[in-house]
Amino acid sequence: MIASQRTTIGLMLSGGLDSCILLGTLLAEGLAVQPFYVRSQLVWQAAEQPALERYLAAMAQPRLQPLVLLELPLADVYGQHWSTTGQATPDETTPDDAVYLPGRNPLLLIKAAVWCALHGVGQLAVGTLAGNPFSDATDAFFADFQAALNRALSAPLELVRPFSRFDKQHVMRLGRDAPLEHTFSCVSPVGMLHCGHCNKCCERKQAFSQAAIADATRYATAGSGGTNGQGAHSNGADLIRNRHSFS
Repeated sequence: MIASQRTTIGLMLSGGLDSCILLGTLLAEGLAVQPFYVRSQLVWQAAEQPALERYLAAMAQPRLQPLVLLELPLADVYGQHWSTTGQATPDETTPDDAVYLPGRNPLLLIKAAVWCALHGVGQLAVGTLAGNPFSDATDAFFADFQAALNRALSAPLELVRPFSRFDKQHVMRLGRDAPLEHTFSCVSPVGMLHCGHCNKCCERKQAFSQAAIADATRYATAGSGGTNGQGAHSNGADLIRNRHSFS
C-alpha cells in the first residue's frame, strides 16, 4: 500500500524508463517524492546522471523534493566486470543473464534505506516490473530484505513496488505523456548519447515500438531506431524483454 497523501515517499531513480515513469505516477497520486540516485561509478553514470537531472527539471513541482545523491563506488567489488570497464558489453543478441549485476538491488537500497530512517521517510519505492528474472527482484527477496532492514534501522521502513504486477507495455502507457526523451537506458553510451546497440538500448527501442509511442531518443548508431545523431528515424524491434531492476 502506498503512503497516504501529505506523506513523503522515497524513490530509487536510475534515469531509466520504469523508475522515471513511476516518479510521475507517484506525483500524480498527490504524494511528495524524495528521489535518490546512487553514484556507483559504472560506465554509464557520466551520461545517465545528467539525463536524470534533466528529467527531474522537466518534472519539477512543489511535491518533488531535491535529488539526493548517494555515493557507492563498486569497482573494488566488481573488479574487471563489463559494467566497470566498458569491455564486452552485452548487446541485443545477449540473453537476460548477461546484464545481471551481482547484488544490485541490495547494494542500491541500503544507503537510501538508512537515509529514509534517519529523515522520517517511512516508505521507499522501486520500479521493478513483473517478469524480472533475477532473484533479488522477487517478492521473497523484498520481504526478507525489508525484515532485515527493520531489525537494523531506528525506524520502520516499507519497501514498495507499485509496478511489480505490470509488464513493460503497461508501464509505458502510464508514462505516455511524460518527458521520456530525457530518460536514459544505455549501458554503453557514446558520449551523452545512447549507443543504439547494447542490450538496454534494444529493450528501450522495443518498449517504445510496442507501446506505439514515438521514440525521441538520440542514438549514436545510425538506423538503430529512434533518432541518431543526424536525426534519422527508423522503427524499433518487436519483442520486449524485462531486464534488471531500476531501469
